[in-house]
Amino acid sequence: MPTRHYDTRGFAVSIRKAIFITGGGSGIGRAIALHFAAQGWFVGLADVDEHGMRVTEDKISNGFVYTHKFDVRDRAAWDKALDGFSTATGGRIDVVANNAGVPLGGALLDNSEDEIVRCLDVNLKGVIFGAQAAYPHLLKTAPGSCLLNTASLAGIYGTPGASVYSATKFGVRAITESLDAEWAEDGINVRSLMPGFIDTPLLDHTSNAKSNAAIRTQVEQSELEISPVEDVAKAAWAAVHGQRLHTLVGKSARRLEFWARFMPGRVRKQVRTTLRPMGE
Repeated sequence: MPTRHYDTRGFAVSIRKAIFITGGGSGIGRAIALHFAAQGWFVGLADVDEHGMRVTEDKISNGFVYTHKFDVRDRAAWDKALDGFSTATGGRIDVVANNAGVPLGGALLDNSEDEIVRCLDVNLKGVIFGAQAAYPHLLKTAPGSCLLNTASLAGIYGTPGASVYSATKFGVRAITESLDAEWAEDGINVRSLMPGFIDTPLLDHTSNAKSNAAIRTQVEQSELEISPVEDVAKAAWAAVHGQRLHTLVGKSARRLEFWARFMPGRVRKQVRTTLRPMGE
């Protein structure tokens, strides 16, 4: 059991800092886990993909790792997962990374009801439930603890073929901004990551059930940038330790944020005339 000390509220906490990451079985979640583990943190992994979590666990050499299989759409499962991780760490959770998410692309009329509900539930409801469950744990390690939400370039400006996905990521951005103010007096930081297209296995999936083309192929055909997943892990570290509310990752995200802020008419014209719906 990690060595404990007591904070000003009398809570017993471990000296080793701890981060709990949903979607830790692959992609961005795995990269964040490996980066924080390399800095000596105790890492908690959560995913519906148990095999993926084991692969991530095997890559963490310091031995301070905890895994818990659960679905972020299940509110009660959140409490069980975080309570289990807190017990494993000796009572300390410094960061909860709301990272689990699923893609959905294609024209809105081509998205099935099941696809829409799943995307909304995982990407948005899962983040809200995670924030609720994380609060009492982050309060124990405040000030300086952090809720880190994975948003997206799609939360900067809506694009054709990403209406539902964009809605969820705009929602994640809004949750981040709301809780940044709501939890400020408690000393809990709330941050978001806003990456563009990242080199993860999600790019090898189709954007919806009616599409035969992998997302990666469509991104490459559109000549859009694909950033290394390690860039997001470094951005996560900077977000947790910095003051920036939203951390952009990749040239595409930074460019779109600039255009949307200072040249909204140009962005609107471009998405209306030059971009095809992802998934067609």
